[in-house]
Amino acid sequence: MDITVDQMYQIENKGHDMGFLKKFMMENAGAASVKRLIGEFGNVKSKNILIFVGMGNNGGDGLVMARHLSGYDAKVTVSLLGTPEMIKTEESTWNWSILKKMPSVNLHPNSKLDFDFQPDIIVDSIFGTGITGDIREPYASAIDYINKMNCFKFAVDVPSGLDPQTGNTANVFTKCDMTVTFHKMKQGIPKRRDLTGNLYAEKIGIPPEAEVGIL
Repeated sequence: MDITVDQMYQIENKGHDMGFLKKFMMENAGAASVKRLIGEFGNVKSKNILIFVGMGNNGGDGLVMARHLSGYDAKVTVSLLGTPEMIKTEESTWNWSILKKMPSVNLHPNSKLDFDFQPDIIVDSIFGTGITGDIREPYASAIDYINKMNCFKFAVDVPSGLDPQTGNTANVFTKCDMTVTFHKMKQGIPKRRDLTGNLYAEKIGIPPEAEVGIL
């Protein structure tokens, strides 16, 4: 059964209140995404992987992916679309602090789009389920950059700019080859398979009891 974005928020919050903290959900979301990516490529060793990271928990999923992909010997660059002080959540800040101790990951803060390599894979972890209104800078330029590049594009939870509730798009949006969403499919995402590419819903350890009274 596809669920609404509001139901997903409620389930996450209830799971968190049960003690299954959002940082665990984030860890499992990032790990499940990397498993899907490796399932697609077989091996990411020495591949140039560019991860665009927004300021919320969708970005945090991308930060987790960076750590896991580095463990698979990929060449990982993280483009943070803002400054580290602008990161909005404790979970994402925590994951950024780990990457700062990892010279194996190239951290690229402040939204600069001047990369000295051709990416093999781009990860879109800019916006998740919380998108409203027009997409402004620096996010719009990052989305344009993603769409211009000729490589494999992977969306975390939802392609940025696609409203996961309605299937409507913002003024700009990414077009991806694969999308991994979490726990259960949100109602609007399957309406736009032209943007999602291959689409999967992965479990991230949220207890089924967290759905009671919500679904």
